[in-house]
Amino acid sequence: MARQGTRAYDKLIFEISSPGRLAYSLPESDVPERPLGELLPREQLRAKPAELPEVSEFDVVRHYSRLSQMNYGVDTHFYPLGSCTMKYNPKINEDMARLAGFARLHPMTPAASAQGALQLMYDLGQALAEIAGMDAVSLQPAAGAQGELAGVLMIRAYHQSRGEQRTKVLIPDSAHGTNPASTALAGYEVIEVKSDADGAVDLADLERHLGPDVAAFMITVPNTLGNFEPRVVEIAELCHASGAQVYMDGANLNAILGITRPGDLGFDVCHFNLHKTFTTPHGGGGPGSGPVGIKAHLEPFLPTPVVVKADDAYALDWKRPQSIGKLQAFWGNFGMLVRAYTYIRTMGADGLRRVSENAVLNANYIMKRLEAHYDVAAPGPCMHECVLSARRQKKLGVTAMDVAKRLLDLGFYAPSTYFPLIVEEALMIEPTETESKETLDAFCDAMLAIAKEAADHPELLKDAPHNRPVRRLDEVRAAKQPVVKYGFEQHPEPDVHPVAVEAPKGA
Repeated sequence: MARQGTRAYDKLIFEISSPGRLAYSLPESDVPERPLGELLPREQLRAKPAELPEVSEFDVVRHYSRLSQMNYGVDTHFYPLGSCTMKYNPKINEDMARLAGFARLHPMTPAASAQGALQLMYDLGQALAEIAGMDAVSLQPAAGAQGELAGVLMIRAYHQSRGEQRTKVLIPDSAHGTNPASTALAGYEVIEVKSDADGAVDLADLERHLGPDVAAFMITVPNTLGNFEPRVVEIAELCHASGAQVYMDGANLNAILGITRPGDLGFDVCHFNLHKTFTTPHGGGGPGSGPVGIKAHLEPFLPTPVVVKADDAYALDWKRPQSIGKLQAFWGNFGMLVRAYTYIRTMGADGLRRVSENAVLNANYIMKRLEAHYDVAAPGPCMHECVLSARRQKKLGVTAMDVAKRLLDLGFYAPSTYFPLIVEEALMIEPTETESKETLDAFCDAMLAIAKEAADHPELLKDAPHNRPVRRLDEVRAAKQPVVKYGFEQHPEPDVHPVAVEAPKGA
């Protein structure tokens, strides 16, 4: 609940504006003033002053301080977003990324003067290749989706080098949305492969679609239902027998570090989400980074330039005639590479394995605590995330979205909802390895309290959230008709008086 003293600042800065207030104090000009019309072309001048908020310096400080208190992030709260791996970002990573030799290094610095940075990139590529069982890695992609695109472009170049004109890529119906998007962007026709009753790939449907026109099969392991694909080796063998490459979406790599490797399972390509598995910041704390690993037969097609080592020196290799080319400016999001490298060196091989073991343990703990009150989407045990369903709550008139909105009242960010698409009323929960049992219990207590409310007081959930500064939005209208400009002519005062709702013990 918002504190009484902060309610005045639970408003837009335009709404606390008062005519005549200033947030600055400047000395009088000591040079003659001239009209703007004499200094600027007429077409560059406004007909009337811009409608900007008029606030004091103190108002500005309180407004933005309040916004910072309202902000929700991994450093302050539990973030159970499924398929997002919102784990803690160790502060030693930040310290290393801010070292002057890294942070102030200009990207056009000659290789001879940037040996430390090039060595870090080379060593990071080697480490990621070892973790995934791949032969080479490109660090250029700036996000997981761009890593996907790079991987598919290399697959396309490989087939073209063999004189093959394959036009289709197969993708399971449980896939992340970036998979078909990246594939289509690379010029392929996307063909959907069905899942079986347990959420695994339907092998019969896969076999029906495989043929000489299929370039690749793209699959997430563990899959988006939180389960390890039980016949993944057989899937790879089927694809290779038809000449297709096998691509692993590495979004869920946090479940298998040090336990198994994509390359050992038969995958030809795998991308890494450094902002998931390797603790670099998400979103506004980014930018992202999505390196892509490949087997040796795809190495000639890596994006240029490639960091290479000759004797004890490092260089950028541009002479790669079969390369798919450059993906973006310079060499990748270097600050993210420093953070990921620091994390890998800090954890070591044994530590990375424990990461996955604890991530899997935490997800299974949540699933076991909640399975009596929510449906489980696929038979367990799960891997790093569990997918529940609010099907039984829906029979009471309560949806997964209602459950998610009510969680906000109880102090928790909502899990991913309505994904994967093949699960009705899906609630995808990924606790990661960095959350304590106390936090997991508090979250489970809140989910159990919501399940009881759904049975006893469903209207409480339909109207949630009750105690947030912003109540439930018309999300369809917000997406289709976003209001991105403050309306001075007609803007009603918001309801900033929160309703008191008691959270369950421990939340």
